[in-house]
Amino acid sequence: MRTVLQRVSKASVTVDGQIISSIDEGLLILLGVEDADTKEDIDWLTNKILNLRIFNDENEVMNRSVMDVDGEIIVVSQFTLHAQTKKGNRPSYIKAAKPDIAVPMYEDFVQVLEQKLGKKVGTGVFGADMKVELLNDGPVTITMDTKNKE
Repeated sequence: MRTVLQRVSKASVTVDGQIISSIDEGLLILLGVEDADTKEDIDWLTNKILNLRIFNDENEVMNRSVMDVDGEIIVVSQFTLHAQTKKGNRPSYIKAAKPDIAVPMYEDFVQVLEQKLGKKVGTGVFGADMKVELLNDGPVTITMDTKNKE
């Protein structure tokens, strides 16, 4: 699984002109799933995301997690995170999971986040043409890959 996390002051997802998810302070998570991903990847990634200290404390030091600040989360599926650009100018998405694998993994990821966070997590619509709006706070943007746990 690959993610791009953005600490946001606000974010929203719009499909067909209608806002389907919106949050204030929290995280916008772009999530890419590949065939090799497992439940262990979901567990590792959700724990890491929820405990990552990227929100400011009273001294303006990034020392608080999304849970510490009672933040909100939106998760948007994004197969393009698995783009391979080594050859030519047209990205290959061969490593991105097909919907029959990706959709259940995406849904499980959101469900596990909700259970651990203790509140509803906003989502996009898998496979839809989505318009994602955000106000990146910081800016703070972090990438993570469960196959390369750095």
